[in-house]
Order: sequence, then C-alpha cells, then structure tokens
Amino acid sequence: MREAIEKLRLDHLGIQVSDLAAAIEAFAKYFGYRQATAPVVNTRHQVEVVFLEKAGSIGIKLFRSVGDVKAQIPKLHHVAFRTDEMNSAVEALVEEGARVLHAPAPGEAFDGEPIAFLFAAGLNLELVSTDKRRSRLEGDPTVT
Repeated sequence: MREAIEKLRLDHLGIQVSDLAAAIEAFAKYFGYRQATAPVVNTRHQVEVVFLEKAGSIGIKLFRSVGDVKAQIPKLHHVAFRTDEMNSAVEALVEEGARVLHAPAPGEAFDGEPIAFLFAAGLNLELVSTDKRRSRLEGDPTVT
C-alpha cells in the first residue's frame, strides 16, 4: 500500500475565491497565469471551477461556491495530487490516518474522471486520476 503513496504527484493548488473573473485577472497580472478552461460547475460539490496554467509551473484551480455564501472568503483550500491508482491511494492514505471527506466519484471539471477529497497532515487533499480538464480553451497556455 505504501507504494501508492510514493507514486502521488503534485497536480494543482485549489484556491477558493469569491469572484472568478477578478481572480483570473489578478493571477494573470501578478503571477503570469493564463486561463486554461472555461468555467465548469461541479454539481456534486456545488462549485464553479476554472483552471489556470503557466509554463513550467503547477496548475491552479480557482473555484467559487454556487450555493453557500459563507464559503466566499478567498483562501487556499486544498493541495491536489495525481494518482494512477485512485482506490489504492485512498486506502493507503486512510491506513496512514487520513480521513476521507468525499469518496472517489466522477469530477465534472476533470471530464468525469474520478476525484476524491481527504484530510491529512492538517490539509485538505484532492486526489485526481487524470490531466484532463473539461472545457479547455483553444491553444495550450503551457506551451511557450
């Protein structure tokens, strides 16, 4: 089981925002990121998601709540890791003491591929099983 943990690779940072358009503009202005996808609503988690990318850097997932007004305070929400073995990775993390927040289920922003959320080491973790992003915009912003 430990092998599944060793294979985890950092995928993106999830940042909760109150205004997607303003956050996209700020990340472009201050950090050189470009919008890589059109907004996608994740109905399971009640959030609207946009991915930002920058060549040579980790991806950023900006999201805003579409329901809970109290959840609009901008903050770092989660660190996401990619895995080729979703179930094994979840099991291994749970064996190490992680708590499952949302079991693996299709993620709309990831073109229906499985995602899971856990809590470990004082952090919210997202596990993703793909580099697919729904509603990718024309051109690849990661290519220089």
